[in-house]
Amino acid sequence: MSQQKKPTNAERRQAARERIAEQRRAEARRRRNIRIASIAGAVVVVAGIAVGVTFAVSGSGSSSDSTAAANFGKGGEKITSLPMGGKPDANSMDTNPSLLATTANDASGQLVDGRVSSNNMEQTAYHIHAHLQIYVNGQQKLIPYGVGIVPPYQLERPNSSSYFVGGGSKFYYLHTHDETGVIHVESPTKQQYTLGDFFNVWGQTLSSSQVGPDKGTVTVYVDGAKYTGDPTKITLTSHKEIQLDVGKVVAPQKFDWTGSNE
Repeated sequence: MSQQKKPTNAERRQAARERIAEQRRAEARRRRNIRIASIAGAVVVVAGIAVGVTFAVSGSGSSSDSTAAANFGKGGEKITSLPMGGKPDANSMDTNPSLLATTANDASGQLVDGRVSSNNMEQTAYHIHAHLQIYVNGQQKLIPYGVGIVPPYQLERPNSSSYFVGGGSKFYYLHTHDETGVIHVESPTKQQYTLGDFFNVWGQTLSSSQVGPDKGTVTVYVDGAKYTGDPTKITLTSHKEIQLDVGKVVAPQKFDWTGSNE
């Protein structure tokens, strides 16, 4: 029996883009529905007040009717509580043993570094992607899904690949949807963000002698060239490729953006 073809990185990224686009379309529909419901609710409330005045004058009317009118349109935003397939649950952080670190120390909605905020949906006025690879003593360490995305998650697992976070209660302007190392920079205004900002959202240490929990001499490459400055000051620009080596030095690895609109 032939084995199922494993999806390429380009195919996984394309699937990820399609899921993000659908999420945004769903969010736009939800917002339109909320506006329509709000208008309808206002009309019903006005009508309910008028009916209530009539009932008060006539001395008749049902208390249950007035209660229903008062509660019309009230209710919180529904957030999907379980991912596709039901496992893991929507609060499950990435625990892949190949991770540099989990999102246990991730920011939970507070302002980070005085400029990296969060919102209940992704911002697209300024939307670029950078890539981060990390090696510890020659072994690649993955960046987890959900950095900068506050649970509960909407988790998906297409084509038996790693989980993809399609939604959450809040999105920081810097976040990850999966384990590919792609950092999504999605901000309401064009602003310069740094690798240090991303690590602070992640709740992990970054210096010339430590990356996350791993300590040692840190060798940095930016777009294939050795970088000797402060790694926290590296700016996140479109398609910038960043590699951090702790201990053993690994030749800079090129990330394949082929076929990607990111």
